Amino acid sequence: MGGDYPTKPMSIYATIWDASSWATNGGKIKVNYDYAPFTADFKELVLEGCPMDPIQEYPDFTTCKEKDAWLETRNFAVLTPKRRSAMRKFRQHYMYYSCCYDVWRYPVKLPDCVIDPIEKARFNETGRLRFSGSHKKQAKIAKARRKKKQPAASEERTDV
Repeated sequence: MGGDYPTKPMSIYATIWDASSWATNGGKIKVNYDYAPFTADFKELVLEGCPMDPIQEYPDFTTCKEKDAWLETRNFAVLTPKRRSAMRKFRQHYMYYSCCYDVWRYPVKLPDCVIDPIEKARFNETGRLRFSGSHKKQAKIAKARRKKKQPAASEERTDV
């Protein structure tokens, strides 16, 4: 999507870990390490902040005071109407789970969540997207596909 983040500055931390014991159909599908090394691409990423040494046990935060003061004055909540519309469309098409609407796991609203009543109506109380399709429609599509695969009676050979 690009652009500003809507509510607050973000940090980025990337790591690769094997969750195939629980995240992939209950561990039925394992990670294929033949595709290693794994990489992550960040397009047009701009990091503004104070670089820290991840190995340093006790980082010296005093060296970052000037940069922190500058970051505190920035407005990270600026979204143009065009970008806000793009974000809304993205969420409508691709978001299938939201911890903000998952009242089973999080009975108390999380501090980062802003509840949108229209968006909330799209989700179950588990935070997952409500099913809005039709089983009948899916059955018709599947039946049509099967019918295409079967040879017509006139095409069947009888001299076998």
